[in-house]
Amino acid sequence: MSKKEKIDMMVEGGAAKADASLSQKLGPLKINIPDVLKKVNEKTSAFKGMKIPVKLFVNTQTKDVEIQVGTPPVSELLKHELKLEKGSGTPNKEKLANIAIEQLIKIAKMKQDAMLERTLKDAVKTIAGSCNSLGILVEGTDSHAFTMDVNGGKYDSLLQQEITTVSADKMHHLQAQLTQVQEHLRKEAEKAKAEAEAVAAAATPQAAPGAPAEEAKPGEKKEAAPVAGAKPEAGKPEAKTAAKPEAKAPEKKK
Repeated sequence: MSKKEKIDMMVEGGAAKADASLSQKLGPLKINIPDVLKKVNEKTSAFKGMKIPVKLFVNTQTKDVEIQVGTPPVSELLKHELKLEKGSGTPNKEKLANIAIEQLIKIAKMKQDAMLERTLKDAVKTIAGSCNSLGILVEGTDSHAFTMDVNGGKYDSLLQQEITTVSADKMHHLQAQLTQVQEHLRKEAEKAKAEAEAVAAAATPQAAPGAPAEEAKPGEKKEAAPVAGAKPEAGKPEAKTAAKPEAKAPEKKK
């Protein structure tokens, strides 16, 4: 019974190169390494610029090599396609990009071996659903409205032809849609902020007119404020004058 050796690799899409680790594993099995790498690069060419997991299953008797190419998560493929470093932290309030159905078809074809959906149309709808959590518009709208358009046959021609490239005119149109939505969300955010500030101001008690009375320091007696129209009292002496000695009565002459 033939035995199969499994070798795990992590390669850059379309640019796999031989390294010491791969040579140590395939060399003793007398496998043609350049030929294997050529096949790996052919299978991973669609993932250019991304790190892709690859598994090699080598038949030790026949020397046949089976290549299984993994794929990054859909979210990573979407970010790579749209050149986004990360998704939106508030996807309902912030939209970062606007993706075309042609780009969704491209990603669906990349993931077709790993997805359970039977048709390309279903796969495209599933990938569109992942756009919401990243703050990505789909053809200028949300994934729910887009799915309704797909079900209604709006994109049947593109799906049947499996078009994966977007024209320059359409890219310009997608950007204009994104800008319009971003401006609308900005105005909504400003409106919500103004309303919140108004509510907070109404709930804050208003101070009485006039300057607030100065608080007395600890241990210090606070003087009462003078009554309007009253004359200021003369300052009282701080110390009482010592009592003068009484004069003695003159003695009578005898």
